Amino acid sequence: MTDFKKLTDAEWRARLTPTQYHVLREAGTDRPYGAAYEEFKHEGAGTYVCTGCGATLFTSETKFDARCGWPAFFDVADTNTVTLHRDRSMGMERVEVVCTRCEGHLGHLFEGEGFNTPTDQRYCINATSLRFIPDDPDPIDD
Repeated sequence: MTDFKKLTDAEWRARLTPTQYHVLREAGTDRPYGAAYEEFKHEGAGTYVCTGCGATLFTSETKFDARCGWPAFFDVADTNTVTLHRDRSMGMERVEVVCTRCEGHLGHLFEGEGFNTPTDQRYCINATSLRFIPDDPDPIDD
């Protein structure tokens, strides 16, 4: 099994596209309402894993439309797969969401925004940092 925390910068650059590298390794941000976000909105039942290492992060059961331009979830699939850090960059106080396995930047967590969800949390996640695995990858048409 790969120890993703020990990969060199060159190894990450070889594994990821330039956009994925920017988001996951340099804490970049997707442009809102991009093509990957549009795909996200139309994906059915399934699991969202980290693009960098494949760790299970979210499920379609916790995704919702926050109308913010980025994928939104109200909870994680497993609390052990993400790490939260205080982020005081850009002149504001936020909570950064990082993949525990590879330490890739995923996005930010916002709380108390009043969404009608069970947790009143919004994991605002870069679509670039997610790979969707459908529950039924090859449905049979009747």
